[in-house]
Amino acid sequence: MESELKTLAPTPSGSLSESTMPIDDDRPLLKSDPNTPQIQSQVCNPNIEEMEKKYAAYVRHDVYGTMGRGELPWPEKLLLALGLILLVPIRAVASMSILVIYYIICRLCTVLKAPNREDEQEDYAHMGGWRRAVIVQTGKFLSRGLLFVFGFYWIRKTIRSNDAEGKVNNENESMDQSEDMERPGAIVSNHVSYLDILYHMSSSFPSFVAKRSVAKLPLVGLISKCLGCIYVQRESKSSNFKGVSGVVNDRIREAHQNKFAPKMMLFPEGTTTNGDYILPFKTGAFLAKAPVLPVILRYPYQRFSPAWDSISGARHVLLLLCQFVNYMEVTQLPVYCPSQQEKDDPKLYAENVRRLMAHEGNLILTDIGLAEKRVYHAALNGNNRMRTVLHQKDD
Repeated sequence: MESELKTLAPTPSGSLSESTMPIDDDRPLLKSDPNTPQIQSQVCNPNIEEMEKKYAAYVRHDVYGTMGRGELPWPEKLLLALGLILLVPIRAVASMSILVIYYIICRLCTVLKAPNREDEQEDYAHMGGWRRAVIVQTGKFLSRGLLFVFGFYWIRKTIRSNDAEGKVNNENESMDQSEDMERPGAIVSNHVSYLDILYHMSSSFPSFVAKRSVAKLPLVGLISKCLGCIYVQRESKSSNFKGVSGVVNDRIREAHQNKFAPKMMLFPEGTTTNGDYILPFKTGAFLAKAPVLPVILRYPYQRFSPAWDSISGARHVLLLLCQFVNYMEVTQLPVYCPSQQEKDDPKLYAENVRRLMAHEGNLILTDIGLAEKRVYHAALNGNNRMRTVLHQKDD
């Protein structure tokens, strides 16, 4: 799923600048880039302690160490072997079965129905009636089932509401107007792992931003259309194409005004962290001037961290499936309604929401971003034989 939304300012027709949507930045950058020798020269022989302090938001602290390749004690090797034998086959078959079952449900619910096509996008999220209800409800249930298969047997969720001491409104009309004013157009969340997407699907089944190629993938392609994903299309040259910026803003406004419209789910940090920090927010989720719903995700762990920070996707999935139990904590904050000053200044709006999430989620504010993550990954790629004692978490 596409999470690398930068500032979604309106773009010229038929173009999407790199500052708007860097498509390939949503996965760990563990391979060195031959076209960037300047980065390599900067990190040829970095001091590991100084590097970890500078790029602390991307440093892994679990027993598997940086990039998941740390030297393991024998007890840990035994647990890993047991997980490979007992858990991985069962979980792999169960997760694939869930995916196939949901694909069949989506196929049955969309048979003889044409997808909604606007602004060179296509989706089934605007389809109403029983078909949409079945897609949403089964999607939530099976997404939670997939998390269960991955070892998230319990998810601790805390919902915080605004304090309304002594203020009771008995007029239904006023209450309805208040709900309309406070209906969020987008959900904004810190970004720790690809597992974030599964949780949000199980909770609210929102739309995401994805590469156009996702729509063509087996099984996942149809599911992404049922989610109402907005696809990035760099190849589009249409003179009336709004670009991802315009489509996202329209979707956010639509969700704010219509409770039946699919909500947008955005990760304004633009990339994943180790879960202890929160990066500067891009303004894409805040340009529509609509209220947003902040959600904070944490993944407590003892052995393996579910964070997708500096570890390859295949290794991460394998180690995740080998872990007997995984944990997730969710804090849902009240809907954040922007002031007029915040509506006029999306950067201020984004920063205020970020600071609120940092305070409520006990997250550390940091000024580094995706560029620093690239440098850190380049350093790891050039120093992957270093011992990982400094990365291991004390019991």
